[in-house]
Amino acid sequence: MKGFMFPRTPTGQGTVLPPPPWHYSGQLLTFEYRTDVDAVKAHLPPGVELADEDPGAVGLIWADWQSCGDDFSQLVDPVRSQYKEVFLVVRCKYQGETYTRCLFIWVDKDFAMLRGILQGYPKRLGSIYVTRPVTVGKAGPRLQTGGTFGATLAVNERRVAEGVFTITGESESNGFVNGHPMLHHRWMPNIEIDGRDALNEVIASAGSDAEIGATFTGDFELNLIESPAEELHLLPVREKIGAYWRDIGVTWRQGKTLSRNNL
Repeated sequence: MKGFMFPRTPTGQGTVLPPPPWHYSGQLLTFEYRTDVDAVKAHLPPGVELADEDPGAVGLIWADWQSCGDDFSQLVDPVRSQYKEVFLVVRCKYQGETYTRCLFIWVDKDFAMLRGILQGYPKRLGSIYVTRPVTVGKAGPRLQTGGTFGATLAVNERRVAEGVFTITGESESNGFVNGHPMLHHRWMPNIEIDGRDALNEVIASAGSDAEIGATFTGDFELNLIESPAEELHLLPVREKIGAYWRDIGVTWRQGKTLSRNNL
């Protein structure tokens, strides 16, 4: 049976994902702020510790991606390559090393969700919008001082986050919270539903072949909205750090298992 994940069929034509490497090109709109350290700690599983420096720092990131496999066939069928996501990351420490960890993430396409679950991201579906920059006309901001962007996230038809970013100048940095290899867990309960896990791994991964384009910094406002079925508001904005807009390209090839528990 052919196919990288599922469905696996005699031809493999209908599989959701091509095999890695996966190539990404897109734009990131990053809001960094400080929240309650105890709130970050509460979201770290046993064995994962707070970062030594600035443990309450958070990054909430809107991303507009185009992605493809190594045969690039998705690019001429753009419904299979284009998607948006919003993810919240913190910094943490595991076995003496500092990592970035994604606590929450939402995407708007099934292939992006499945790909993230393989990588250890806790992906869910959401409705995601971010203002696009323009080079002609009046229906959008320019990538220059004064350009203003909006970003929204709704989950189950309830808005849970909204932000506004206004460029103040160019930047060499895109922030620091999302600047380390990722540390994630991959969990899957036993089919017997007996309180044990069939899959329980700690994994790390990072991108390669990164290309960095235009990067800007600016002022921002960020509002996290309480929802009865979400937890994003439990990491509230206590102090603003900075906000950034960046063009980026990166490739993901594989991760690494750091520990495996058969429970």
